Amino acid sequence: MQKQNSPGRELMRYAGLGGQILVSLGLAVFAGYHADRWLKVPFPLLVWLLPLAVVSMMIYKLIKETSNKNGSKK
Repeated sequence: MQKQNSPGRELMRYAGLGGQILVSLGLAVFAGYHADRWLKVPFPLLVWLLPLAVVSMMIYKLIKETSNKNGSKK
């Protein structure tokens, strides 16, 4: 017998994913800022590229986690 997911459980799952995205973006901006300063880059190259890479990976992860494999999840 399959248990039904409660709305609260789904809410917490997506809230956790949202928190993970925010923390990852914050760390990427922080790392990019300090890497740009360390490399003495005259324009904020890594401040833009690292968060872009993080967003791309998070979108991939989100699609992978929410897609139905074999149609068994509902």
